[in-house]
Parts: sequence; structure tokens; C-alpha cells
Amino acid sequence: MPERPAYLRIADEIRQKITSGVIEPGTRLPSNDELASSHSVSLMTVRKAMEVLKAEGLIESKTRGGTFARHRRPVRRISSERYLADIGPQDVPKSSYTSDQGITWSEYRLDVSYEWAEADEVLAELFGVEVGTRLLDRRFVFYSRGVPTQMSRPYLLASHVEGTPVADPGNEPWPGGTFAQLRSIGIVIDDITESVATRMPTQEEVGTLQISPGVPVFAITRRLLAQGRVVEVAHPIVIPGDSAILDYRIQI
Repeated sequence: MPERPAYLRIADEIRQKITSGVIEPGTRLPSNDELASSHSVSLMTVRKAMEVLKAEGLIESKTRGGTFARHRRPVRRISSERYLADIGPQDVPKSSYTSDQGITWSEYRLDVSYEWAEADEVLAELFGVEVGTRLLDRRFVFYSRGVPTQMSRPYLLASHVEGTPVADPGNEPWPGGTFAQLRSIGIVIDDITESVATRMPTQEEVGTLQISPGVPVFAITRRLLAQGRVVEVAHPIVIPGDSAILDYRIQI
């Protein structure tokens, strides 16, 4: 078997030290010159090793500051039962997001953008409506204790929400989320479907979620239904793959 290339061996060594905690988050790594000398390799070899680790989201470079082990976000377990927080009584303000993050309402922030749009072929199929059907296009960025951890683009049918408080972005964040919003206008969600894919992030997602371009994301398409009708399509919900575990319970 051919010997593993030197740059990969260097990346393996540093990765192991970072993931095992020998190199703690925020620790400055030796300079490229120092690494080249200690491993008896060229600067180009060290740079290639650093690029591998940057792509994996393990290190970051700071202008005139050197290269550091990245602070790793806590792993978030996202349960299939998380929507119970939206359905249950709002004795204190909460939502499925605050519940799976384990944060209070005051530790939660939501950036919002609303605009009216028309359903393209993909959205029309997901909703089961005609192409061109008028929709409310909502874009959310979710923050936990000031850190962006999730993006979402949930659409609602204009025929359901136009002219109601649900169409006013000034009412966000709404305790109970979309479940409570639609319940307020007489629509009770009784079924949920989710389709989960993994992919590499877009440039917008890299910048918004503050992740490395090499970190994959979960891209979830969710449909909320009421009496068999699709009343909301979130396409997509985007969550960094290095800081989330999706837990699903299947009862048979």
C-alpha cells in the first residue's frame, strides 16, 4: 500500500490533537515555518495540510494573528418530538427551537424578512397547488445566545394569511411558532412530513451561519398539514451538520 502523503499525515496528527482536546479551542497553532521544520517538509506541504483542516472546520486563520483551533459549537440533538413545545400550553413563551436548544425566550433571537411571491414548480408540487399561486415567503435566521444556528425559509398560502396578524413580520418571534400562528386564524396542524438531505453549504449559508465551506449542512424540507391540506412548506430548513444530531422516533 502506498505511503499516505505527508500533508495528510500532518493533517491527521493535528486533527487528532484537536478532536481529543490536546489542542484546546482557541489555541494558536505553530506557524507554518515551525511545522515545516518539525516535520521536515516544505511550506507547500504544510499549507496543503492546513487547507484540509480549514475545509473540515477545525482551524481558522486570523489576519496577522496566526492559525487557531476553532471553537466547536455544542452538539444539538433535534428530536422528532420537538414540535410538542409548539402545540402545548404557552405558560412561558417557547417554541420547538428554544426547546431543542435548551434556552429561554430572552436568549432567543430571530431575524426575519417577509415578502409576497408566487409558487414555482417545486413549491407548487409541495403545496399541491397551481404554479403561480400567491405565497408569503418568509426568511428566518435563528440565534441561540447570540450565535446563528439555523436558517429557514417557510412559505404560507396568501389565501390563508393575507390581511391577518400572521402576515405581519412585526409579530415575530411568535411563541409557539407557525403552529400557534395558524391556530390563531383557525387552522390546526395535525400532521408533519420532513425530508432530510445533506449537502455542502451555499456561500450565503457559510456567511450567515458562520461555518467553514467544508462543513456540510442538513437541508430539511418540512410540510405542515391540516386535515390533509398542506398549509406551510419550509424549503429549506438549514442546520450545520457538525453541530446537530437528528433524533427520530418511529413507533410500530
